[in-house]
Amino acid sequence: MEYEWAPINRLGLEIELPFSFYYPTNNITNAPGSKLNSIKLAAQYSFFVSEKLKTSMAVGYIHEFEMTDFKSYKTNKLFTGNIYNPFFVTAKRWGSNWHTLLYTGPAVFKHSSDNNIHTSWQVNASSHYMIPGTKNFIGVEFNKSFENGDFDMTIRPQMRLGISDQLMVGIVTGIPISREHERFSSFIRLIYEPGSHKHKYHSPFK
Repeated sequence: MEYEWAPINRLGLEIELPFSFYYPTNNITNAPGSKLNSIKLAAQYSFFVSEKLKTSMAVGYIHEFEMTDFKSYKTNKLFTGNIYNPFFVTAKRWGSNWHTLLYTGPAVFKHSSDNNIHTSWQVNASSHYMIPGTKNFIGVEFNKSFENGDFDMTIRPQMRLGISDQLMVGIVTGIPISREHERFSSFIRLIYEPGSHKHKYHSPFK
């Protein structure tokens, strides 16, 4: 669940509540539990917007307050750590319908239990085809991470479908190249866009 708005031109603010739900797994004691992953706050400023080049660039910062799973609310601390994530993102439109995007930056994890800190570098690239005359698209995203010499990548085919002028649904699947840290996954994003905006911040993600 997320809400974003633009207080001034080119500046975007966002509050996001990402949830994860897992199927029960028998006889596995360390299986993850369903939870509200974090309270995520973000800001993004588009410092370069060129209609001629069909290109935009932005810098931003995401701060996440990580949370424990639902079943541990009574026995453990509600918040388990923080994630600090400055980032750079650039997007370009090729012709009328093809869009590409590159997102990169470090994610610094600090755990409350032992104050341990580790950093993962993220490089995410995506390509989308906008279906003419609609807000619908199909595409694929490649999520890559580098940490202590270890490389992981998840391929995410995705699509967005317009239900009405203001309501859309995003459908994403996750296919890891190895099952070291995660398995096949999927999620659905429900998107509501109000009819009018006073300001615009030229989000590269749109």
